[in-house]
Order: sequence, then structure tokens, then C-alpha cells
Amino acid sequence: IAVADLNSNAVKSFYLTTPAAASGQMKTDGATQTFSGRKQSLIEDARRERSGGPACSSGPTRIGDECVFQEKDGRVTINVLFALKISSNVVNLSLILVFQTFEAKLLHIESRMRKKSKDDLPELEFFMRCEVQRADLDVFISSLKRVAGDVRSMPEEKLPWFPRRMKDLDRCNMLITKFDPDLDHDHPGYDDSEYRKRRAEISELAFTYKQGDPLPTVEYTAEEISTWRQIYQQLRSIYPTSACSQFLDSLQQLEDECGYGEARIPQLRDVSAFLKEKTGFQLRPAAGLLSARDFLASLAFRVFQCTQYIRHSSSPMHSPEPDCCHELLGHIPMLADKEFAQFSQEIGLASLGASDDDIEKLSTLYWFTVEFGLCKQNGEVKAYGAGLLSSYGELVYALSNKPEHKPFNPEETAVQPYQDQTYQPVYFVSESFEEAKLKLRKYSANIKRPFAVRYDPFTCSMEVLDHPSKVQRALSQMRQDLKTLQNALEKLSSS
Repeated sequence: IAVADLNSNAVKSFYLTTPAAASGQMKTDGATQTFSGRKQSLIEDARRERSGGPACSSGPTRIGDECVFQEKDGRVTINVLFALKISSNVVNLSLILVFQTFEAKLLHIESRMRKKSKDDLPELEFFMRCEVQRADLDVFISSLKRVAGDVRSMPEEKLPWFPRRMKDLDRCNMLITKFDPDLDHDHPGYDDSEYRKRRAEISELAFTYKQGDPLPTVEYTAEEISTWRQIYQQLRSIYPTSACSQFLDSLQQLEDECGYGEARIPQLRDVSAFLKEKTGFQLRPAAGLLSARDFLASLAFRVFQCTQYIRHSSSPMHSPEPDCCHELLGHIPMLADKEFAQFSQEIGLASLGASDDDIEKLSTLYWFTVEFGLCKQNGEVKAYGAGLLSSYGELVYALSNKPEHKPFNPEETAVQPYQDQTYQPVYFVSESFEEAKLKLRKYSANIKRPFAVRYDPFTCSMEVLDHPSKVQRALSQMRQDLKTLQNALEKLSSS
């Protein structure tokens, strides 16, 4: 797909190429990016499917005012979804003519291949955000319906969607393709077709996974196990002097109870069962680097989305993206610690329904704590961040006197620029996990949301506290829990 001159008053050129070329998705928000077909979903999926209801529609021609989310100087901005049948080298001049006739300003466009229609012709489905004259709105939509199929509109969401039940995590799978080996020329596996093919096979397991399914197993090759062995040996040798005590304790338990060692790559199924028993966290497979909003939302349910492919053998000590070494060696031992598990969940809870700006700040906090955090223990600085504990070079560097060490302060940390392609110039040091958790809780309380959330571990669902009656019910449950604790104390005092 090619779209030109998106900021002009009319779309000057709009070409539909062959189905093969159109099978990717293109997003334009100031810059054009090309993604492979299953890497991101259309906004239609993110709103209609996630909410469980139909997109906004008000009849065959009219679009209700509720679907107009911005109006200025007689022009309105709307979201439109529609489908087009395509064939090789066809230029859809009729669609171009509609936009030109009404001087529609195209602000944003996404497209992807959809299922074949009844007449077996391939179709593209489009999401467009455009601006037209208010007086022309109904005629504009009617004209679109003459040249395209399944035309409908969609209002802007007042609050971002977030999962309410654990099965909703099946929809929290939007990938960031920045470090994808199919697209990133600097990725160590970019020129290795066999590695990319193997990576796609393993990622497919995550794409097809649904909540409640058995966690998929991967039969790792001798080369993959050799890469794991090299990483495990080198990192294990410096953990005793570099890692925090909680990490070391959990890693020892993983070696004793869960098959951790240099001889084999642990399977998600075994590791998830171990975590579930220790802290209530569980794993689900991820196909790659997830969007911050989707990843943080999973943490709110004590679910950690975990990749299963391994980094390229040519670069065993560093990966530009999460892989099973980063997850299994960096994250899992810390998630087996109760205090750290609660810290991770609270970041996730704070993200639910938060604005894009707050999500960016929370993801930066996650970056400088869960990924690259340092803490003080017995007068020494130790690592607890997974990005450090799975990268030999940066672990040594972070604990040296080369980078700057600052006390962990959420307000400052949340806006600190970070590096995702080289070592960090700054690391934040917490006095303890408890201190970090209390500071994060105070910071999260200032995130502007018209509600609070509370996780119900019995139903594995999110309770939205947006009405006094709901808060009263939650307080009643807490009073019952406190009474149980008080009774326990009285029994201990009398014995």
C-alpha cells in the first residue's frame, strides 16, 4: 500500500497493489511503518472485539453525532472502517475520487488482509481517521458505501480499553516490531534465513495460544541448547557477586526444583507451575516484544508474558529484544520472590485505564526498576533488573563506577530518557524492594483515573471500583480479613 500527502486537504494518490504486497499492515502517524500481517491488530479489533460489542453505527447513511469526536471550524473528525475487494494491479479510482470530491483530509490509516468474501475475492480492510466538512458528512459516508463494503464508524474511546478477566489477555498481544529480525537490519539474525524461520515457528505457538490451553513446549535444537549453555555458564559465574540475595535464593530453588542448569532450556510449563506455587504468578507465551500497555496489563493479573525463542548464536551475551534467556534467567528468579512479585503487579494495576502519557511514564519506571534496577544490600549495590541479570557486559558495567547511580525517585525516574540499544548512562538504586513499592504506590495514586481497580484472586478478574457501593463491598471484605487476623493474634496471645 502506498499513501501520499496525508497532510494535504485531499488524498492525491492511493494505490492498491497485489494481495501479496498488501498483506502487511501500514500505519501512518507522521511516519510510515510496514509490519507483517499478524504483528498488530486493526483498531477495529482493539475496540469492537475487546469491548464485546459492535462498532458504532446508526443506519445505512447517517452517522450519529456520538461518532464525531472532534469538531472545529465547521469540519469534523471521524473514524471510518470499510472493506475493499482487490485484484492484481488495480487502482481504486472511485475511492480516490470520493476523498478528492469532499476534500477529505486523511489523518491516519491502517490496513490488512481480511478473510475472503463470499465470491472468494481477497479483501483489504481499512481503518481511516479523516476530517470532512460537517455539512458533507452524511453524503460522504453514503458515497463511501457505493465504492466500499461494510462501511461503519467508530467513536473515540473516553478511556483506553483494559482487560477485566484473565481470558481478556488473549487480546493483549500487540507486538512492537522495532527489533524484529525480519525487519531490523541490525538484528544478529537478519541475514540468517534458517534462524528467522525457526523464530517464526516458535512465535506461532504464542499466536495460537488461548488462555487455559496447556502451555506449549519447544523441542530445542542442539545449537539452541549450546547457546543457552554458554550464556548460563558465564552469567552463573558472576551472579554470586553481582545479583541481589532474593535472586540468588530463587535461582537456587529453580535449579533444585525446576530443572534449571546448563544442560537444558527450561520449559514454560514447568516454570509456570513453580511460580504459581511461590507467588501466584503464571506464564503465558508471547511472540515477541509487546506494547507497553498490553504487557503491563498482564502483570496486573500476575501473568508474565514470556518468549520461547532464543537469541542468535552469533551474539550470545546480548539480545536487542526479549528472548527465553532474558525471561528465564533475568525475570523468573525475581518473580519467585513474594515482595518483588507484588511490586510487579502494582505497576500493572496502575496501568489499567491510564492515559498514553501515563503508560509511557509507567513503562519507563518499569524499565529502570524491573529491567535495569539496582538495590543496596549489606552496604553494597546489587542488581535485581532482568536486563542486567541476562546481559554479562551490562551487568559488569552497571556495577562499576562508570555510569551514574541515582536514588530511586519515581517522579524523576518516570521521565528519565533511556537507551534500548546500548548501556544506560544512569541507573536508579533502591534502598529495598519495600521502599520502592511504597514509593511506586504513592506515585500511582496520583495517576488520574475516574476509578480504582482491585484484583480478585478468587475469580482472576479485575474489579473496577467506580461506585460507592463497590467500594463498600471491598471494605466489607477487608474488614472480614482483618477480623481473621485479629482472631489469630488473640489465639497466639492466649497460648
